[in-house]
Amino acid sequence: MSLNAVRPWRNIYRRKSRQIQVGPVAVGGDAPISVQTMTNTVTTDIKGTLAQIQAAADVGVDIVRVSVPDAESSAALKHIVAESPVPIVADIHFHYKRGIEAAEAGAACLRINPGNIGDATRVREVIKAARDHGCSMRIGVNAGSLEKHLLEKYGEPCPEAMVESALEHIRILEDNDFHEFKISVKASDVFLAAAAYQGIAEVTDAPIHLGITEAGGLMSGTIKSAVGLGNLLWSGIGDTIRVSLSADPVEEVKVGYEILKSLGLRHRGVNIISCPSCARQGFDVIKTVEALEKRLEHIKTPMSLSIIGCVVNGPGEALMTDVGFTGGGNGNGMVYLAGKQDHRVSNEEMLERIVEEVEKKAAEIEAATAAAEAAETQAAQ
Repeated sequence: MSLNAVRPWRNIYRRKSRQIQVGPVAVGGDAPISVQTMTNTVTTDIKGTLAQIQAAADVGVDIVRVSVPDAESSAALKHIVAESPVPIVADIHFHYKRGIEAAEAGAACLRINPGNIGDATRVREVIKAARDHGCSMRIGVNAGSLEKHLLEKYGEPCPEAMVESALEHIRILEDNDFHEFKISVKASDVFLAAAAYQGIAEVTDAPIHLGITEAGGLMSGTIKSAVGLGNLLWSGIGDTIRVSLSADPVEEVKVGYEILKSLGLRHRGVNIISCPSCARQGFDVIKTVEALEKRLEHIKTPMSLSIIGCVVNGPGEALMTDVGFTGGGNGNGMVYLAGKQDHRVSNEEMLERIVEEVEKKAAEIEAATAAAEAAETQAAQ
């Protein structure tokens, strides 16, 4: 029996949205919440852009957005799409031809503001290109670039203005019988973004792309994103997320997964539960955790590991993790497997032993999962 069955306060009831496709990745409905990032290379640097996409894919990214500001970038996009390990969203602003070119280049999705790419004729041309080439779209509303008439009406960026902008853009697509779209209403202010997302979630069943835009550097942006996105995800809003950081895109992906893991919404890799350490610690917890984070990056299998400095909370935390280690003094500590004491190991051997046990457990989980999937496939035949 799952924890959610016996502890209903752990449940998150996701908003019901329709499902669309971004290439092979389903967004919305009952699909897992996908994690996105965006390249910050010059798009015409095909090799550099692909290297950045691959690095993000290595840490689990589902979708990557690439800016397409000019015709040269459109030409490069074709090569990038052909070699990318994940679906590509083309980021389009102002130039409707870039949208058509991106669709022709094989982009899985076009990120546009229908209101800033020209008149109705041009919008229809972009929509036709998207339909002809199997592209979905993302309507991207941003507090920093609201339409002039909405700023005049409301006096400043506010949740009501952002929702109205989103609905106007939705109407453009729906009037052209195009429904393969998701929507975002981003702001750098956490309160503004949260209120706008809550408002749009009530008036459309379109999948929602969550983000706190221009969140800041690695630490400050992570905290701001965790507060804003965590609040919305906890309330069931959000089908795909992008953490916007002034940092390496790989860090955006890592933070995105950590936010989802903290809420039990997505699991990938080792979830390390560790104490902040104190004078009672039987080994150097901080250095050990830093080393383990690097040594265990290659593991994609969802599993849990507790690293606790002393016996105050160590045995209790170990009860709920796949592998655990608790410091015990005298230069050694206890290894726990599946919540039970298994054997003692010296602090000198601890790091290698923990890595060994985690890799062993991951292999067991992978084997069991593969066997279950094979049995399910055989039963269905």
